[in-house]
Amino acid sequence: MKILDITALQILDSRGNPTLQVEILLEDGSKGNFQVPSGASTGIHEAHELRDGNKNLFGGKSVYNCVENINNIKDRLIGLNFTQQTLDENLIELDGSENKSILGANTILGISVAFAKASAKFYNLELHEYLYRLINDISFLNKSNNELVAPQLFANIINGGLHSGNKLNIQEFMILPNLGDLELNIKATCEIYQTLKLLIETNYDKSQTAVGDEGGFAPNLSKATQALDLIVEAIKKANYEGQIFLALDAAASDFYNKETKLYEIEEGLNLDYKDLTKYYSDLCDSYPLISIEDAMDEDDFEGFAYFLKYGPKLKFKNHLTNKKNLLSVGDDLLVTNTKRIKQAIELKTCNSLLLKINQIGSLTESIDAYKLAKSKNWEVIVSHRSGETTDDFIADLAVAMESSIKLGAPARGERIAKYNRLLNIFN
Repeated sequence: MKILDITALQILDSRGNPTLQVEILLEDGSKGNFQVPSGASTGIHEAHELRDGNKNLFGGKSVYNCVENINNIKDRLIGLNFTQQTLDENLIELDGSENKSILGANTILGISVAFAKASAKFYNLELHEYLYRLINDISFLNKSNNELVAPQLFANIINGGLHSGNKLNIQEFMILPNLGDLELNIKATCEIYQTLKLLIETNYDKSQTAVGDEGGFAPNLSKATQALDLIVEAIKKANYEGQIFLALDAAASDFYNKETKLYEIEEGLNLDYKDLTKYYSDLCDSYPLISIEDAMDEDDFEGFAYFLKYGPKLKFKNHLTNKKNLLSVGDDLLVTNTKRIKQAIELKTCNSLLLKINQIGSLTESIDAYKLAKSKNWEVIVSHRSGETTDDFIADLAVAMESSIKLGAPARGERIAKYNRLLNIFN
C-alpha cells in the first residue's frame, strides 16, 4: 500500500497534557487516525516519549518536535509501498537509536497505528479483523472471519499511587467480572462502580468520590484492606457475590527504596521482598484476588522470581488459566519489550504480560511481544494508559489478540470509549 500523505497535530489527552495525533492517507483514499496515549507510572526501560522540554509551553510537555519530526521524514515515506512490518522497520531505522529517542516512540507509534487503521479500510475490514489477520499471518483478502472471543475486563475502580492524591501506595484495585457474556460483564462493572460510589459517600462523605486519572474513585484511604473491603461490600450489595474476581496493580517501583531495598507498602510499613510476598499472600487468602501486576520493583528480578515461586496459592481455579495459580503480571518489568520478556522467561520472574503499545513504540514490536508471551502460554492483557484519549484502538487490538483488556473504570469519556467500542464489536 502506498502512502499518499501524513499529517500530524498536537492535541490534548485526558490530563490536559499535549499528545500527538497522526493521520495517514493511502493512495486509494483510505484514512487512518491515531491519538497517542501517555503514562504516569512509567517504567525506566520504556521506549522514549519525546517532549519538547520548554517550560514555557505546557510546562515542558508540548510535542511540537514530534509534529516537526513527522513533517521532516514524511517525504521519505510518501509514494512508497509498505506493509505494516516494513513501515515500522523503516521508521525504527530512520530513528536509529536504541530507545527511539531521536524521533520519539510517540512519533513512531502515531504513524504505525494510523497506518494500520488506514490499511483496515483499504481492505474493507473491521479494524479487529485486519489486526487478527496481521497477527496470525492470514491473507487480508481472506474474508472468512474468526469466531470472536470477548476479552476479560480488568476495570480499575479504586485508584491509589501516582494515579491519585490519597495515601494508598498500591496503584490500582480492579474488578474482573466473570458472567460469561461481555454485555453482562460491562453491566456488572457499571453497577458495582455505582454501588461503590454510594458506599464511599455513606462511609466517608461525598467529597471522597472524586476520581483518579483512570476513572476509579480515590477516597482518602491508607491500607489495601480498606479498599478491598469496600469493593467486596459493593459487590455484595450489587448482588454479584461469587461472580467477580479482583486484581491489583501494585506498581511497586513507586514505593521501593533502592538503597534500603525495602518496599513501603503502607505508610510506615517497610518490607523486604520476602515479607512483601507474605503480605500479598495474606491478601489472596482473604479476598478473591487472581492477579497482581508489578508486585516488585522493575529491576528486582530476585524479588519477582521469589514471588512467582513462593507467592500466593489460590484456593480456587483461576478461570483465565484453569489452574489454581495467580497471574504475576509484568508491566514496568517487561515494558512490552521482547528482550525483557526473554529475560523474564529465563529467570522465571512472571507469567503474564501487560501489553502497552506506547511502551515499545510500534505495532509490529507489540505483536512480537504478544507472540513471544503466548508461546510460553502466558496471559496477555492489552492495556490503556493513565493519560488517554477517546481513541479506541486498544479495544480492537484486545479482540484481535483474544486477550484480556485493562481499560479503567466505566467513567470519563476516554475510558468509556473503549467500553463502547467493545459493545459495538460484539453487537
